[in-house]
Amino acid sequence: MDEGLSAGAVWTITATALIILMTPALAFFYAGMTRVKSSLNMLMMSVVSMGIVAVVWTLWGSSMASSDGALFELFGNPAADFGAAASKGTDALLGISFNAAFAIVTVAIISGSIADRAKFGAWCLFVPLWVTFAYAPMAYAVWGGGLLSAEGAIGQWAGEALDFAGGTVIHMNAGMAALVLALILGVRHGFGKDPEQRPHNLPLVMLGAALLWVGWFGFNVGAASNDVQAATILLNTLVCPAAAMLSWLLTEKIRDGRPTTFGAASAIVAGLVAISPACADVDAIGAVLIGLTTGVASALAIGLKFKLNYDDSLDVVSVHLVSGFIGTIALGFLALPSEGSAGGLFYGGGPGQLWAQVVSTVFALAYSAAVTAILGLAIHRTIGFRVEETAERDGIDEHQHAESAYHFGSLQITARR
Repeated sequence: MDEGLSAGAVWTITATALIILMTPALAFFYAGMTRVKSSLNMLMMSVVSMGIVAVVWTLWGSSMASSDGALFELFGNPAADFGAAASKGTDALLGISFNAAFAIVTVAIISGSIADRAKFGAWCLFVPLWVTFAYAPMAYAVWGGGLLSAEGAIGQWAGEALDFAGGTVIHMNAGMAALVLALILGVRHGFGKDPEQRPHNLPLVMLGAALLWVGWFGFNVGAASNDVQAATILLNTLVCPAAAMLSWLLTEKIRDGRPTTFGAASAIVAGLVAISPACADVDAIGAVLIGLTTGVASALAIGLKFKLNYDDSLDVVSVHLVSGFIGTIALGFLALPSEGSAGGLFYGGGPGQLWAQVVSTVFALAYSAAVTAILGLAIHRTIGFRVEETAERDGIDEHQHAESAYHFGSLQITARR
């Protein structure tokens, strides 16, 4: 008799589906934040990433992130599991799908920094290259037994860094890539002055943030190894973004005189980012502290792009790079003692875990910056990464896709007394 699916397989499939939901959710979040004339392009940059990365990860990305004998403890053999043969077994196939969902959303995150001005074709070339040379090696270094793991050269020297769900692999990796691409492409015309560059659809932004929160329960809880750990991660994934939202809104109230919908939505995502690396290794009090710190820091960091004149269009640096940094470094203070860790400073573990977190952070940021700069500059100086000025001013949706997000036809709205 067919015994049906195991509970573990069912949960992995469910968690994978929740993580896959995060990419269209991010697309809504980004589309609402950009100009009306660029909203479809933002949707498309996320959606096409789903197509490209799913294929790349199945063919060679998964092998690069997990195969033995990696070059420099970073680059696994891309042909080790080419095509994900069924002979590898159920767990291996489920793992490929589960990890592909992480890779997809990581790449999509980067797109927000170059809104309004990137060629769609250039983005489609950048995506597979970045997954291959930046994401897969970082995943191997942290999760696949590479440089930053307990067995790796850096891990043995500095100690194993904690990163349960992607502070270094996903958020700082993508956040640094976003910053580098923003610098390569330069600022938009009218940056900081043009009122059209404000979010055009805040309800869409909030919808995206809400769906991201739902998907994040699969993102964080998906790899839990037992019931207690799963329950801990679930609670932390609930309370950290909640605390981040409250502290962000309070920061806005003190600084600007009023809390905003945009701030609430951004704070939710920032809190989710911050708890990702720490979700399995802190208690609820630690999660609240991380959330409160993240809400304030990320809210203040948004203004840096105007002071330093880098055009991170949709605040990827403040929401992902800054928040991922806070969540990763916080483990040096707040990590609970466990079998593999003496715990953070606040739990009597000494400076060892903090040192490991700092070293992994420095490596992740430096590696992502270097690889992204090489890839971004190569594309920018060959086929060009930025659209022409007229296309940017008139709207990238029409120029790159021959479409527009809203069609009102001949409808006229007449004001009545």
